[in-house]
Formats: sequence, structure tokens, C-alpha cells
Amino acid sequence: MAKDFTDLMNQLKDKKIEKFEVTPEDFPAFQKAFMSFDTRKRVVGQANKNGQLIYHYDHDAGNDGE
Repeated sequence: MAKDFTDLMNQLKDKKIEKFEVTPEDFPAFQKAFMSFDTRKRVVGQANKNGQLIYHYDHDAGNDGE
């Protein structure tokens, strides 16, 4: 079953989770959800070995009303 990346990003935003992982196989589905996410500039990824990406939400990116 495919991951619901929009839900995962909302959980990051709402501080329900701290991070989630995206594998190279899942990246196309993640990218589609990411581009539609309203506060995507705050979703920050870090690349790790084997192409795995770990995403977290930058709650300290400024106070611009988001």
C-alpha cells in the first residue's frame, strides 16, 4: 500500500511526528504530494546513503502566518 505523503506532511506540521523517510521507489509519489502541499517550503529533507531521504518540518522558519 502506498504511503499517504500528504498525511505524513500534515503530521509533521501538527507535531504529531518528528520525521519520516522516503525511499527512492517512493520519491515520485512523495514529489507529487510535496508540490501540492501548502507549506512545502518548511518541509526539509536530508539525503542519506542508498538514496533514502529523511524529512522534517521547520517550525522555526519565521513567523509569517503559516
